[in-house]
Amino acid sequence: MTKLTDTQAIILSAASQRDNHIAMPLPDSLRGGAAAKVVGAMLAKGFLEEVEADMRNGEPVWRETGEGHGVTLIATDAGLAAIGIGPDTSTAPEPTPKPRTPRAGTKQAKLIEMLRAEGGATIDEIVAETGWQAHTVRGAISGALKKKLGLTITSEKVEGRGRAYMIAED
Repeated sequence: MTKLTDTQAIILSAASQRDNHIAMPLPDSLRGGAAAKVVGAMLAKGFLEEVEADMRNGEPVWRETGEGHGVTLIATDAGLAAIGIGPDTSTAPEPTPKPRTPRAGTKQAKLIEMLRAEGGATIDEIVAETGWQAHTVRGAISGALKKKLGLTITSEKVEGRGRAYMIAED
């Protein structure tokens, strides 16, 4: 079993009892730099994960990302396992968490549109369209699209274009 601090155990225990395992709000005694340090360690260990907050429905915000957007923290399966909570094996149907979908008109939505187009898109084409740097594009593909949204991304070398990425339609 993983060694947790008392604060980490309190955060994970509270999250285990909330809808979608949201770790917010943090304990009242945890503020400022101390909160950032504890949460940073838990993110690094994979006990917590940052996800886009549904601010319109009052989901608590860990930090704002700009333009009225924010992220919240959720306890991961690893975080719940660290406090001894395994996957629910009861026979009662468990409500499935709502899938996270990108908002229309965002750069992430544009990225998905480009990857679904015939022939997909290269990193350079995505950089030109979004204004992101190449490492940001690669991070968005592997993090937001693959891990968060569960999309299958494929790539192939195209003569005269380089490596093109596309979303595999299931």
